[in-house]
Amino acid sequence: MSPYDFDLAPVSSLLRCWLTEQAAPGMAWVEDKCKQIAEGVPERVFFAAFSAVPRHTGKQGLKLTTPDLDAASRARTDWSPGHWSVDQVARTLLVLALPVQEYKSYSAVLDRVFGAADVGEAVTLYQSLPLLPYARHHQARAAEGVRSNMSAVFEAVALRNPYPAESFDELAWNQMVLKALFVGSPLHLILGLDARANQVLALMLVDYAHERWAAGRTVPAELWRPVGPFAAGTVLDDLERVLADLDPGQRAAAALACAQSPQPRARELLEQHPDLYASIRDGHLSWNGLAGQTASYNRR
Repeated sequence: MSPYDFDLAPVSSLLRCWLTEQAAPGMAWVEDKCKQIAEGVPERVFFAAFSAVPRHTGKQGLKLTTPDLDAASRARTDWSPGHWSVDQVARTLLVLALPVQEYKSYSAVLDRVFGAADVGEAVTLYQSLPLLPYARHHQARAAEGVRSNMSAVFEAVALRNPYPAESFDELAWNQMVLKALFVGSPLHLILGLDARANQVLALMLVDYAHERWAAGRTVPAELWRPVGPFAAGTVLDDLERVLADLDPGQRAAAALACAQSPQPRARELLEQHPDLYASIRDGHLSWNGLAGQTASYNRR
């Protein structure tokens, strides 16, 4: 039985194609190291190559077209590497070249490379989680990345990464979303945010909003996105307050949350703001559209 939940061949093919197109001088070196690693050379060869990658490929950002991203999502569901760099592609190829037939041996190597990684290397490793074999065995490792106090590492797990939505239990998922708000990471880049919304998370987010209001601080408009489907009772009082905000982004977020709520009162609140109601009804206002318009909130 394959240790992969998907066909690795199309993923590897795309990574090699992109690296050949955008870092051709280093590709021969990467291919040679991948071959050596796959043949089971001493671990020191893998670790030395993993560390040396940027000297051979550079660190420029990967330039992917819409067809490239579509191909990535077909090769591995919800995989979206548009923010990767060429050295991250090369390092991922090296990791994917590791022999995987024996889980204990493979896991031991993976533990060591995660443990020795600097920040940049750790970002690559956490971004690669959805491409690794033995997917269910990496939950604790991903949770460790979420707990990191380095924002780049946290965001490598939390943002644009399908692994948490597919593998985290509700508690781990909720804690990740709340931390994203706490550190100012954009919620709309969390894959599966709408599908994994839940009552417990909604209440946690409302409590967080109250804490910020009590401290005289702003509340990020995106906070209300996972709350809307569960908005009832006093939460609708909160949305009524936000609908009266002078900030158009806040008002739009509250209107979208009301539109998601099944409660009759939510519809009544929305109808009191016919401009917003019409924009939502006609498809001119959506969470994804709002995400590109609202500024980051004050973290002080």
